[in-house]
Amino acid sequence: MFPVFTQQSKLWSEDNRKYLIENLSRTKDSIVAETKNLSQAQWNFKESSGRWSINQIVEHLAIWETLLQREISQALVAGSRPELNKEARTDSAVVGFLMEENPHIATEYTKPFTFTVPIGLNDGKNNLTWLLKLRNEGINYVDSTTADLRAYFLRPGRGNVHQVFITIFAHTERHLRQIRKVKLDAKYPKR
Repeated sequence: MFPVFTQQSKLWSEDNRKYLIENLSRTKDSIVAETKNLSQAQWNFKESSGRWSINQIVEHLAIWETLLQREISQALVAGSRPELNKEARTDSAVVGFLMEENPHIATEYTKPFTFTVPIGLNDGKNNLTWLLKLRNEGINYVDSTTADLRAYFLRPGRGNVHQVFITIFAHTERHLRQIRKVKLDAKYPKR
């Protein structure tokens, strides 16, 4: 039997809020730490021609942060639909998918378009500024909202807004692993 949702029923807890803020902040701080004082050569180094540079990774994160924040905005405008939680994946399934070791091909999620593939034309520091602006807005929203983030969905079968925020920080964590791998390459510039 599914719970009855009333105006007083709140699915999103203060512990959920704390969890999002801690992880959004932690991954933001990790991106800042991993890119601090990088030279232009370090920002643009690629392990091979088919791999992304740290600059491109940060650009990709900023692109996805933009897309996911748009999804959040659209879900909030669509209105509260808590009954869709019965179709939503678990939080751990969202994290598990993003943290798996299998490669994720960016264009598989945006067919027939390639807009999540970074071009690398922006300066790395500009991409970081873009990402941090968006992340700070997201953190501020989560910190101050009174909305029940588990009651808003873009569409049936898609995660609730709380889970979209999980996607944001887990996606960042996934690409932090990629940045660290780039830095471990024997040819990675010392400066």
